[in-house]
Amino acid sequence: MTAQIPSSKPAASASAAAGPAQALIRAAFASAFNRELSLSGAGVTAQAALRAAATATREVLAQRWGQTQLEDAQRPADAPVRRVHYLSMEFLMGRALSNALAALGLEADLRELLAAQGLQYSDVLEREPDMALGNGGLGRLAACFLDSFAELGLPSFGYGLRYQYGMFAQGIQDGRQIEMPDDWLRLGQPWEVPRPELRYRVGFGGRVAVEGGVRRWRPAEIIEAQAYDFIVPAHHSERVSTLRQWHASAEAPIDFAAFCEGDFLRAARHRVAADALNWVLYPDDSTEAGRELRLKQEAFLTSASLQDLIARHLREAGPAGNLRDLGLRNAIHLNDTHPALAPAELMRLLVDEHALPWDQAWAITRQAISYTNHTLMPEALETWPVHMFEHLMPRHLEIIYEINQQFLNEVAARFPGDMGLLQRVSLIDEGHGGERRVRMAALSIVASHRVNGVAALHSELMVQTIFADYVRIFPERFHNVTNGVTPRRWLQESNPSLSALIDGRIGRGWRQDLMALSRLKPLAADVGFGEQFMAVKRANKLRLAELVRRQLGVVVNADSLFDVQIKRIHEYKRQLLNILHVIARYQAIVANPEAGWAPRTVFIAGKAASAYHMAKSIIQLAHDVGRVVNSDPRVGDKLKLVFLPNYGVSLAEIIIPAADLSEQISTAGTEASGTGNMKFALNGALTIGTWDGANIEMAQAMGVENMFVFGLRTEAVAQMKQLGYDPRLYVEENAQLGRVIAAIAGGEFSFGDGERYRALVDNLLGRDVYMLMADFAAYVAKQAEVDELFKRPAAWSQRAILNVAGMGAFSSDRTIAEYVERVWSVKSLG
Repeated sequence: MTAQIPSSKPAASASAAAGPAQALIRAAFASAFNRELSLSGAGVTAQAALRAAATATREVLAQRWGQTQLEDAQRPADAPVRRVHYLSMEFLMGRALSNALAALGLEADLRELLAAQGLQYSDVLEREPDMALGNGGLGRLAACFLDSFAELGLPSFGYGLRYQYGMFAQGIQDGRQIEMPDDWLRLGQPWEVPRPELRYRVGFGGRVAVEGGVRRWRPAEIIEAQAYDFIVPAHHSERVSTLRQWHASAEAPIDFAAFCEGDFLRAARHRVAADALNWVLYPDDSTEAGRELRLKQEAFLTSASLQDLIARHLREAGPAGNLRDLGLRNAIHLNDTHPALAPAELMRLLVDEHALPWDQAWAITRQAISYTNHTLMPEALETWPVHMFEHLMPRHLEIIYEINQQFLNEVAARFPGDMGLLQRVSLIDEGHGGERRVRMAALSIVASHRVNGVAALHSELMVQTIFADYVRIFPERFHNVTNGVTPRRWLQESNPSLSALIDGRIGRGWRQDLMALSRLKPLAADVGFGEQFMAVKRANKLRLAELVRRQLGVVVNADSLFDVQIKRIHEYKRQLLNILHVIARYQAIVANPEAGWAPRTVFIAGKAASAYHMAKSIIQLAHDVGRVVNSDPRVGDKLKLVFLPNYGVSLAEIIIPAADLSEQISTAGTEASGTGNMKFALNGALTIGTWDGANIEMAQAMGVENMFVFGLRTEAVAQMKQLGYDPRLYVEENAQLGRVIAAIAGGEFSFGDGERYRALVDNLLGRDVYMLMADFAAYVAKQAEVDELFKRPAAWSQRAILNVAGMGAFSSDRTIAEYVERVWSVKSLG
């Protein structure tokens, strides 16, 4: 008997409840849509319909946006409500239209309007490009937070940069990653609201002069920041949050004298320098020019955002307003160290531009600023050369020196004679004969009233290792706030069929309170529900299989186990361990093809940083292995390896609902949290993973027996490294591993070219920093357990349902509620 898949037609949202207000919204939407469509002329295209739908939706949202801004501006002065300002180098937003339509309850209306034009709803929505404002988990977390800000009714602004070409669009040529501009603004962007009245001057270079006894910075270069706003709606109220993106432009677009002399390149040099700030997220930092551009981007984001914050604060305070309560009414949060110039810039603005005494300005700064750390790897903590500060931001360097001197004086008074401590916690790494550098994480910690990690283990290790000295000084400052994801995007929108199935059993309330998913636990043993659950999964797998066939020409078996690892390509995330297992499995199938294999399709997706050659080599190896495995008739449907290019939010929304197995296999102690693990489990994938990041809390929530946990624990990793780790021993003692390494080294997957992966193999046998060799045997053994469970569909579906039921604690709404309580002290206006 074939299980029936619930209708994936979206049910009405809370904001779409029948009534006069919703009728007005629907009428306004239809009117705006038809007006915009009429401007496209004869022959309505899907692209024209997309623009009309986006513009009409934005007009409806704009009314809520105006009301939200009015409510936030009228926060009572006698009982201040803080506004959150979330500074992040990236916001990985994905597409906007489907989310906005769901929030407004207008999906059915648009389907009707499009049908009248002979257009398909899905065809129109799929034409919308992803907003290229982010890359990985850091940016997607920030996007989830904007959604939760709106949902929880928190006065808030997200602040970022308006990148013209994103990080890059990933292409694959002969298995190699190639980077191309992601020209997402090419056809215009109907979602953003240009704010030409909101412009701020950001300086670079120049000198610091003493004028009238006051130090004044006289920049050599001025770049203007103009605001572009993007509206993020709540789904269950009329509140919205705002993402304010900064666009850079030269104060003087051209040097007119040079232009008149015919020197057009010199005439445009200031414009080009300003435009470059907007071009690319995370420019290649392998050159001095690239590193300087990155620092300028961070300074530009920070300065424009803080100037905007101060201007709004003074405007709302009225004629008698002042800056004394700036920290009381405004929370400034640093998402990692990219905006870590905020303390120095805020001090410059308060002291130099607004004439506040230093001590008062420092008290305001400490009251306002908080910081989230996202890494445990010392080499990933941002530092910048002092000479670059001297060249680009001389006044900021002076302020950092002063902050550092006062801080070190306090430390010396509390810990007399401990010179080692002073050196370790100083904001300046003296380099001991090398290059002096500014420690941005140290600046963030010293200037913040709260510092948090993003998972229980991460926060524990953070205070025990990289920040242990600061914990001695500020023991009350450090907290944990485990990450979360928005269920509106990552279940309701990306998996409407599963959402409908859940709605039919426990109602719609999980969208607002994800803990309601716990009511699915008794259904895990319900055979009928399990069959429906797996029917939904198979339909999602068919959709992904069709995408792979259409885009890559690879035919995959939808009844195979879909084994998925999608995230940025990095050695610590260990995509290479996944590939080693594929090779081992391939060799075993060839040796014994009739062994009763559970068919498996392995999907890998993600981008490697343009200058990260080892990560690019891993991508090429994945393609080479896939080419050999997928074309071997001895293997057939028993095993496939597919690399999906140009990974982003929209692709993830197709992949994640289709996944059976989620690969979360970082070396224990290296992944701060992860949020992909949460999205997969929320959509009914089982996890194979190490005891790392949020995997641990997920296992505790759903039951460790419902997760495939393997590998060394953090303590064992540290101990092995301390005692001396020799990866060659594992290769010598494990014949299967030896065959895998020999196949790569011998050119079996590279047309006989043994040199192609020499650096990769030498790294595994020589250093193996992330201990793939040590974890290989345990990983392969756990994968065998995966096979055995997959052969028992009823048992598999039971565990998959328990995964979904256990995900209630991993909503970004819960995360933001904890930030409110532990970090920001913000009151909801929703």
